[in-house]
Amino acid sequence: MSNRILFVASLAAMAAVSSVAFAEDAPAPAPAAAPAAPAAPTGPTLAKVLDASGLVVTSYIDLAYDHANRNIESSGTSDRVFDSQNDSLSLHQVGLQIAKQPKEGFGGLVNFTAGTDVPVIASYPSSGGQFDVTQAFGQYASGEWTVIAGKFTTLQGTEVIWAPSNNNFSRSILFGAIPFTHTGMRVTYALSDTVSLIAGINNGWDQVSSASKSKTGEFAVTLNPIKPLNITISDYVGNASTIVGGGSYTGEKTGVRNSANVVASYAITDAASVGVEYLMVSQSNFISLVDGSTIKAKYDGEAVYGSYLFTPAWRLALRAESFNDKDGFHFGSPDTKYTEVTATVSWLASDNFELRGEVREDHGSHSIFVSSGSTLAAVVAGSSTPNKNLLTLGIEALFKF
Repeated sequence: MSNRILFVASLAAMAAVSSVAFAEDAPAPAPAAAPAAPAAPTGPTLAKVLDASGLVVTSYIDLAYDHANRNIESSGTSDRVFDSQNDSLSLHQVGLQIAKQPKEGFGGLVNFTAGTDVPVIASYPSSGGQFDVTQAFGQYASGEWTVIAGKFTTLQGTEVIWAPSNNNFSRSILFGAIPFTHTGMRVTYALSDTVSLIAGINNGWDQVSSASKSKTGEFAVTLNPIKPLNITISDYVGNASTIVGGGSYTGEKTGVRNSANVVASYAITDAASVGVEYLMVSQSNFISLVDGSTIKAKYDGEAVYGSYLFTPAWRLALRAESFNDKDGFHFGSPDTKYTEVTATVSWLASDNFELRGEVREDHGSHSIFVSSGSTLAAVVAGSSTPNKNLLTLGIEALFKF
């Protein structure tokens, strides 16, 4: 019995020694983890808020320097639209657009423009200031139909008011020979994926409000027969007034004005594209600037465009055009033809900044450009001789947001 007790006691002692040894060899327990810091409060960014609301907000600043070898500020006859200042740094445009245009249901768009270009694009009647509500319209879309009502840009022309959408700094002669905006209603019907029909009715020509009851009708068809090719054929027709002086008559006459325009563009590759445009405008009941008789005045013109993106950061854009002001209806100098060639090199530094350098040569069939340092009054007085050629240089900085 005593031997059993002694044997059990020995086993117990060995077990105790073994447990102490294992305890000494075992790793120490890991310290308890510190409690996690509370997450910083987060909120939706402005971009996320706009995305969620369906609003698209875009803006830009258009700043440029212009130099001309003629006095285009007081030339009397100038085929320039915006860049008409000598040796001047100008804030041409500050543009802001806020749009919500769903494929179905109600939407709208508002576009504001400020800067030295505003007096040119402002609709009649204009306050003459440097701020303009360039577009403001409501929209409703349902299936193949889209209806807009308010103030909106014209259907005609290759170039547009919104500066970043053009490849050249200066605007074409044709751009200045069509309406800029209209106030009225426009209906678009998508006949198919490649054909759309457009019709509308507007207040006069480039008018916010019209004192007369006569309206201007707009009609267009857009074609996309193959993916790289886009064609727009448009026509505006309605009564319009002209203030003229010819022969023994000086005053205002009203007649039917018609503006027909064709624009086509073709993307050769992702980097290269070409385009053409043709414009013809007529005005009935126009007083001839030559003999004072009543005539149907006309002007017409054509332009060709080309652009090539050499690298993601460098682009070359070329433009050539001719314009025939047969009756002086547009520029006031009868039987005068104009041509111009423009080359623009752009440095696309980033998505938000673009720098453009441009050289442009204009030519008139008559001497219509006032000499540098002279004035139109000096030309009229015979103490200064005008020139047929005009050379301009431009540097433009576009900040896009």
